[in-house]
Amino acid sequence: MTPKQISESSEDVVTPAERYERGLALKNAGLHKSAIEQFEMARVDPALTLKAHAQMGLCFKLAGRYEDAVAAFQKALSASAGSSKETVQILYVLGRTLESLGRVAETLEAYRWIRREDPEYRDVAGRIEQLSSRRPVSVSKKGRSE
Repeated sequence: MTPKQISESSEDVVTPAERYERGLALKNAGLHKSAIEQFEMARVDPALTLKAHAQMGLCFKLAGRYEDAVAAFQKALSASAGSSKETVQILYVLGRTLESLGRVAETLEAYRWIRREDPEYRDVAGRIEQLSSRRPVSVSKKGRSE
């Protein structure tokens, strides 16, 4: 066997859990693209689907790919019934990502859900207050802001 064949055959026996662990190590090393590839392979295990999507979302966010991060966090939330704590954590990073994108209504929805589950969670109450006080700028017929 050639070294390439040995490498390929050893890759065939890598479990989704091992892929997930590799993804975490790659993410921690700042290798987000490679980490995402590992998490994509790990998500085939129903026990890892939620966590793999959440980690993919974090990698996308760290790489500045906010829309992809939002999609990954939403997939994590719909993947399976995670614990309330996991759900709140994912909703928080989803909310922060949506906030970065200026998607206020969706951000408020995520933060309000968190507040119902855990009223004291991080800075959610303050963020809700801050976002709720924003008023959309209306534009007059002359094209000037009012």
